[in-house]
Amino acid sequence: MKTVTSKKSKLSFKTIGLGTNAIGGHNIYPNINESVSKDIVRRFIQAGGDFIDTAYFYGLGRSEELIGQVVKEMGVRQQVVLATKGSFVVNEKGITHDNSISFLLQAVEDSLKRLQTHYLDVFYIHFPDEKTKKDDVVAALHQLKENGIIRAIGVSNFSLDQLKEANKDGFIDIVQDRYHLLNRSIEGEYTDYLKENDIMFIPYSPLASGLLTGKYSIDSALTERQLRNPLFMPEHYEKNLKKIDVLKKIARAKHVDVNQIVLAWLLTRDFVSAIIPGAKNVEQVLSNLATVSIELSDDEIDLIDDIFKK
Repeated sequence: MKTVTSKKSKLSFKTIGLGTNAIGGHNIYPNINESVSKDIVRRFIQAGGDFIDTAYFYGLGRSEELIGQVVKEMGVRQQVVLATKGSFVVNEKGITHDNSISFLLQAVEDSLKRLQTHYLDVFYIHFPDEKTKKDDVVAALHQLKENGIIRAIGVSNFSLDQLKEANKDGFIDIVQDRYHLLNRSIEGEYTDYLKENDIMFIPYSPLASGLLTGKYSIDSALTERQLRNPLFMPEHYEKNLKKIDVLKKIARAKHVDVNQIVLAWLLTRDFVSAIIPGAKNVEQVLSNLATVSIELSDDEIDLIDDIFKK
């Protein structure tokens, strides 16, 4: 599997990682089996994966705890790259975000304990708040980097203006944001800024909440949660399915799954450093990792690009 290296932090990891919001993410998905969650992480590592993306919000710390347990049991801390995130404040008043220096320093300390490690490979500010000066808090995170507590500084869900403020001193190493074939809004000025400033980019939700796996049809029974997602709303759903039919034809010709075509296309983008598809079972992990063997022709890349225009 190909390895990518940050020009700024020198952090290296393989281009297909593991997204873990379904690993212990009881507040996100119902009926999560923690034994299966741990087996997903274990098999990902055994199969050669090394880049694991988690966050406090995934199970309010439970995802980090389960990952930490597996990594410790396997004795592979030096072989894996652990990325986590903080900003969520969840209490009886609801959900808010805090980017203050004191809050994020505590978030780092808490994540270290849950992951049972002395350092974090990547720490992201998960969502921006409305009050904190982004360059001030990033400077504080940079001090942690200088002290070896974190190896790379990231931000997630930041607008271009917020990213520029956060990167005022050039300290941002990596950005994570929503990007997939059905949502390409960051292409252009945002991605140009990333490339110009040697900032790595990791897209989340690469399979568009499962829609891009090709498993849905016009007759599929959709959940309430899906029906609140614009991609599944009647005015968009049928059009999206017709686009996905193109992916199905390419997948059939190559005797592979639709999700693998989608992931392979993402890795052709010059601003995408790595992908972090999630998994709810071991079979999905192995399917995602098998993407490395898929080669798309220039014509196939251009066809997909044209069908799913920004």
